[in-house]
Amino acid sequence: MKTLDRIPTGKIERAGQLVKTGVKVGGNYMKYYGKKFVNPDLDKEELNQDNATDIYDGLKSLKGSALKVAQMLSMEKNMLPSAYVEKFSLAQFSVPPLSAPLVRKTFKKYFNKYPDEVFDTFEKDSINAASIGQVHKASKDGKQLAVKIQYPGVAESISSDLSIVKPIAIRMFNLQGKDSDKYFKEVENKLVEETNYHLELKHSKEITLACKDIPNIEFPEYYEAFSSDRILTMDWMYGTHLSEFTKTDFKPELGNTLGQALWDFYMFQLHGLRKVHADPHPGNFLVSDNNTLVAIDFGCIKHIPDDFYIPYFELAKKENIEDDEFFTKKLYELEILRPEDSPKELIFFKDLFKEMLTLFTSPFNEELFDFGADEFWYKIASLGERYAKDEHIRKMNGNRGSKHFLYMNRTFFGLFNLLHDLKAKVEVNSFHKYLG
Repeated sequence: MKTLDRIPTGKIERAGQLVKTGVKVGGNYMKYYGKKFVNPDLDKEELNQDNATDIYDGLKSLKGSALKVAQMLSMEKNMLPSAYVEKFSLAQFSVPPLSAPLVRKTFKKYFNKYPDEVFDTFEKDSINAASIGQVHKASKDGKQLAVKIQYPGVAESISSDLSIVKPIAIRMFNLQGKDSDKYFKEVENKLVEETNYHLELKHSKEITLACKDIPNIEFPEYYEAFSSDRILTMDWMYGTHLSEFTKTDFKPELGNTLGQALWDFYMFQLHGLRKVHADPHPGNFLVSDNNTLVAIDFGCIKHIPDDFYIPYFELAKKENIEDDEFFTKKLYELEILRPEDSPKELIFFKDLFKEMLTLFTSPFNEELFDFGADEFWYKIASLGERYAKDEHIRKMNGNRGSKHFLYMNRTFFGLFNLLHDLKAKVEVNSFHKYLG
């Protein structure tokens, strides 16, 4: 794979790169409409392919927040055309890495020493390259280590990158008015946290210690002496990325075992710790040779306040959704309904969220739930497609819900997708035994 000798770090240079991408996308539309004039039956598959390729190619050289947003969007399998999902998913763990000289220079800047002055061995070529940093294999005193090095300029460009992608997100998610700022601020705050490796080290140690008794899941040990605010060192963990594993012919029993470990891991965090690993994409999990699940990244941790946690999980119960008075009260508490809503908006959004919550919370109302069942995913896909085409929604303000929904929904969509890929049947309430 081609390596990068430099990354644009200035606001003007980064904006210029995205403007070039925009020009390419505009050209793709002109080409599409020209072909459609000749062939009115032409669909948008080729346009989506061209746009997805050009947008991803433009973002991958920038790294950082813009690429991270693409990674987040790749998890929304029921919202984006498949061409975008497929291309953006490369941002999870397969983007052009920094060249060896730039790695050496960056490490010295962040650690005050070159890698060979710190480790016994250090592989100059990265093993993994993602949106915010890349991973190198190293060793020290006989231990095999993974060293994550953050790309230069990523932390400093978060705000300017988000201001550039904001207009696209507003259009995509139908956000209107000044209220949309709270969602972008939530994303910005989380990205700032993800670039703080001191904070990631702290979260990693806390969560892995708290979750150590959950069976069939492993975690690396983290090394503060070889870490800094932009470098993070941990044990090298052997295994296959979950996305690759799920393409193999694994036994259903193994899928169930791994799925149960994943489910218990998430439910324990949510209900026991009130904070959660909010980045459940396949690049953050391995399957070991011992058929255990390995969690390797704790950069994105979402803290869940009581005033959100309580009504959110109260509406996971079927009887509460069906109690109209209780249901309406909780929708106001979660900022889904607002005092200024018109009678028409009130009825519309109550019906919309009742249908959505009835479907999305269905796993919580079973003792054993089959995430591999096609019917569940067909209903989710159908619901997403139906409301994506609904003109009433586009005419109404899409700023619905507390800012905390952003990462909580991301967590559950990611978790459900991983469980679906594992074709897992899970015991929904088994995590209670780990809460103490």
